[in-house]
Amino acid sequence: MGLVNLAKNIFTQEIAIDLGTANTLIMHRNKIIVDLPSIIAIDIRTNKVLAVGEEAKQMQGKTHENIKIFKPLKDGVIADYQVAELMIREFINKIPGINNKIFTPSLIMVICIPSGITEVEKRAVKDSAQHLNAKEVYLIEEPMAAAIGSGISVTKAEGNMIIDIGGGTTECGVIALGGIVCKKSIKIAGDVFTNDIAYFLRSKYNLYIGERTAEKIKIAIGAAIKDIHDPPDDIHIQGIDLPTGKPKEINLSYQEIIPALDKSILRIEDAVMETLSSTPPELAADIYKTGIYMAGGGSLLRGLDIRISKKTGLSVALVEDPLRAVVKGTGVALKNIDKFTFLMK
Repeated sequence: MGLVNLAKNIFTQEIAIDLGTANTLIMHRNKIIVDLPSIIAIDIRTNKVLAVGEEAKQMQGKTHENIKIFKPLKDGVIADYQVAELMIREFINKIPGINNKIFTPSLIMVICIPSGITEVEKRAVKDSAQHLNAKEVYLIEEPMAAAIGSGISVTKAEGNMIIDIGGGTTECGVIALGGIVCKKSIKIAGDVFTNDIAYFLRSKYNLYIGERTAEKIKIAIGAAIKDIHDPPDDIHIQGIDLPTGKPKEINLSYQEIIPALDKSILRIEDAVMETLSSTPPELAADIYKTGIYMAGGGSLLRGLDIRISKKTGLSVALVEDPLRAVVKGTGVALKNIDKFTFLMK
């Protein structure tokens, strides 16, 4: 390493951030260092941070009045700026190459954002990053990051469509020549699926469950269609029987969850069809050949790819690493800041 690079390494570090509603992922030196739930626990008497990420998630629903659990992102954007900064600072401190230095380095950041956010919300993301010692901040839209992280060539003169279903938003985008030609962002995604399941159990079985339990059901047996390959076993769920207030257990199959999620999946299907209908014909011809790519944790819902394929009449394929495609794409963008003209500064 030359002296110039050594000096640059001491005083400046580069990180890529997928700041998600459900999880935050940070890439540093080509490696994903942070992959944790976007949750922070704070003692409100002292304003001391007690835990972040998985540790804070384990505390969810079990705290007393002096400990508050915050999820500072909602629908893909920062909902509580002060708490979000605290959380991101704690995550950045987990990066060995940054927190062990004698000098606190300045940061060059590429941050992924939903394609539907407003200019005010973009400004807020940049301001938060600058408060975290960022000297340069670049933003990349989620569909573009997901496409790059999935290995799709985004600069060629051919159209590719990607659907990224995260925790807070579903992003549909048609990409060609280094830009997003048409897009649709809706606030229906993994968190709404979780709420759908909790509401379904409350209304059908009078069973009150917590958010963590609803998420557990979604991951264990969540499905979009009945006819799926390798169906999951039934699971036992515990909660509170609303009429009596007593603890109660029920047995739940994946078939019962399908109608609970149906309304939200219909909204996603509508967003996909709307994006397709606004696609220029030459690019639509490309998509007919290549099909649709799906990324994000929500895309792992059993049978969702088959259901969207039936709706659109196109082949639908999950990308290789759907949970990490966005941060991987953001990491590639970080290494190509000078080449990728679609990054927003």
